[in-house]
Amino acid sequence: METNALKKYFAECIGTFSLVLFGCGAAVIAGNAAVGPSGIGLLGIAIAFGFAVVAMAYAIGGISGCHINPAVTIGVLIAGKMSGKDAIGYIIAQCIGAILGAAVLYLIAIGQPQYTMPEWGLGANGWGPGYLKEFDVYSAFLIEAVMTFLFLFVILSTTSKFGNGAMAGLAIGVTLMLIHLVTIPVTGTSVNPARSLGPAIFSGGKALEQLWLFIVAPIVGAAIAAIVWRFGFMKEPAAK
Repeated sequence: METNALKKYFAECIGTFSLVLFGCGAAVIAGNAAVGPSGIGLLGIAIAFGFAVVAMAYAIGGISGCHINPAVTIGVLIAGKMSGKDAIGYIIAQCIGAILGAAVLYLIAIGQPQYTMPEWGLGANGWGPGYLKEFDVYSAFLIEAVMTFLFLFVILSTTSKFGNGAMAGLAIGVTLMLIHLVTIPVTGTSVNPARSLGPAIFSGGKALEQLWLFIVAPIVGAAIAAIVWRFGFMKEPAAK
């Protein structure tokens, strides 16, 4: 395997590790508004996820493009902007990074006296009775697919020749923050299969049972965005 490819995969692993640790860590350690008034609340968690992406975009964007999300990688692949071989390497690295991030978060969390893993623990995504606002599976699927569509559309637009490359990381991070502000009460916000995988593995139970939605819905949304971008925006308009 080429050294440059290894660097890309390692960067994606570190980036996804950071996203899970910062974002889910903000929810688990600093506190969720759904738990009580003492924590940072929904806005704080949304900012943590958004700023984590901003930080990683400028840290590893020049190395790997900072996908740190299998849905983004699949969308970029469908848009014709990367090879299938790289896409597989990215996705494996992202999943490893997310699992490691959740593992570190778990090791920190159990340091609290009398800690017990709650249902949907470690910031795991979910839906239905007992989960935040108890939205049903249809609402959960729809919001995850639509928000991932918008997220990938912003990514493809800002990183294209039509966008401002210097500001792309900030625009993408702000978009993710806005997505969290709307989506947290519904599913806890995934739009990222790897981000959902890590916490679900350690939480088990319903988080693991419901993981399929947070794999399928973001990929569906990303695929549609990539197709719309590739055939509706990427090609130069015909000369008049």
